[in-house]
Amino acid sequence: MQKQVEQYGVFQIEVQGKTEGNPYLEYEVAGTFTHGEESRTVKGFYDGEGRYIVRFMPEVPGKYTFRIFGSCMEDITEGSFDVHPAAKDNHGPVKAVGEHLFYTDGTPYYSIGTTCYVYPQQTEQLQEETLRTLENSAINKIRFCVFPKHYDYNYRNPVSFPYEGTAVDNAGINKSNFDEYTPETEGNNWDFARFNPEYFRNLERNIEALCRLGIEADIILMHPYDRWGFSKMPAWANDLYLRYVTARFAAYRNVWWSLANEYDFCRFKTVADWEHYARLVVENDPYGHLRSIHNGYILYDFSRPWVTHCSIQRQAADISISNISNWRKQYHKPVVIDEMCYEGNIEQDWGNISAEEMLCRMWTVVMEGGYPGHGECYDLENVWWSHGGTLHGESWKRFGFLYDVWTECGHLKKDRTCWCSNDTDTVRLYYGGEHRPDCKTLHLDGNWSAEVLDTWNMTREYMGDYTGFCRIPLPGREYMALLLKRKD
Repeated sequence: MQKQVEQYGVFQIEVQGKTEGNPYLEYEVAGTFTHGEESRTVKGFYDGEGRYIVRFMPEVPGKYTFRIFGSCMEDITEGSFDVHPAAKDNHGPVKAVGEHLFYTDGTPYYSIGTTCYVYPQQTEQLQEETLRTLENSAINKIRFCVFPKHYDYNYRNPVSFPYEGTAVDNAGINKSNFDEYTPETEGNNWDFARFNPEYFRNLERNIEALCRLGIEADIILMHPYDRWGFSKMPAWANDLYLRYVTARFAAYRNVWWSLANEYDFCRFKTVADWEHYARLVVENDPYGHLRSIHNGYILYDFSRPWVTHCSIQRQAADISISNISNWRKQYHKPVVIDEMCYEGNIEQDWGNISAEEMLCRMWTVVMEGGYPGHGECYDLENVWWSHGGTLHGESWKRFGFLYDVWTECGHLKKDRTCWCSNDTDTVRLYYGGEHRPDCKTLHLDGNWSAEVLDTWNMTREYMGDYTGFCRIPLPGREYMALLLKRKD
């Protein structure tokens, strides 16, 4: 039994309990944790072979006592443990504060996201390769699914499945017929009342590994791309599943909840269903992790009180990254652009924009005051967008430069002149994107230093100090930025 744990770490206690019948349905376990005058009760879960586990994330240093109880056990287990203050690189969970994201300790969080939908469902070797790739990048948030994914480039089965049972035969699936396989396809035989604990343990190992790397785990709870029937489970099974995953994962500080990927493509779900699922997640997550729901063509109503931030896919002209400022004003919540097409070369147009365009969109989102999400789709055996592995593109190599400039400036907001300023108006930033001006003529209030940033080549050139009416020369190339810093 643990005797010490770090603030915002995971305290876990395991007890032996009943195995008769179906423990996933018939028994419960919970724990009450007390620090001073404050107590919190959290639900646990069954982990197979008579093991019942309760996890708890302490948010305040000090001495805690606990009491583990439930219908799964005859006796009550009690004990205590000490919580020491968070280490330097542990800032706690990310929270939404107004239109921005901050760690719990108040440190600003600048999100550089990516998507690898089913990398945890791949071989152990490929999972490790993905984690190494992330470790050597500036990416600090990744979206992935709990359930496996069926789609083009996703013909092979996952290493294991979330439930006891058997899957439809995938031997004949190929590019010409993959769309004939649907959630209604015959051949699946699942017991939705019995989870496969090892499947979820593997997900936890990845959540833990990402946490060690300082990367947020944006967990997609449901999605429509399915040949196994997981997207059309009965209502009781959906509820059981959501209670199970929140009990297993909520104690990890780097967890975010995404109710769905492309919720409006989930043909077996209604808005009433999504609202019900949201209530379940809120009720079963005692720590209030970030929560949102991702769109296909139709944005969800982000004004709903359970939504902490906007999770948006740029899909068409009316869902464009140029609308970020409007969404911020409309919802007064952080705007995360989780998808805006993918750098790559696959035949689908959402997956074949250039590296230059991907990087341009990343910079544009930051300039608009949002949080950008990257993706990559090169036509290889393992496609980053789904399987993870190794990044083969060029845009991701330049995210560190973007991140450094962003953190140097602070949170940005855009005005009507295409310039951005930070909250204290000590920084002003222009990003040209595809435009190639040879200068910028300005009226500056006070003294400012000027730097030209080449966002593609990742260089900075000091241009001197300027005041009043002035003309600052630019190189006349694409993807240049001009950074001004107030000197007085």
